[in-house]
Amino acid sequence: MTDTDASPAQKTVAGAVTALTLLVGFGLLAAGVSYFWLAFAVGFAGVLPMSVGAVQLCERRQDEAGTAEDDATDELRRRYARGEFTEAEFEQRVEKLIETENETPAGRARERECE
Repeated sequence: MTDTDASPAQKTVAGAVTALTLLVGFGLLAAGVSYFWLAFAVGFAGVLPMSVGAVQLCERRQDEAGTAEDDATDELRRRYARGEFTEAEFEQRVEKLIETENETPAGRARERECE
């Protein structure tokens, strides 16, 4: 991961985990704990990659969910443009689409995962 392809959320998480790892590692060193170096190994080799990966997963799921909603909305727009239904029917269907997306188990799960 380079700075150019990391999202702001990934940079924030990476910075927070790095700061926490350094704080814990040097805190253990200052306290005279002989195995202080384990904090660096666990923090940088374990916690940092897992936390950045979790942010990437959450962002990818949000992108995929947005794409599905956009596809359905685009289809409604195309059908409305072809004259398959009136403006009132179009608005009703768009509102129903938005309501059902928020009420589906996948929609609720996505909201919980990324909070």
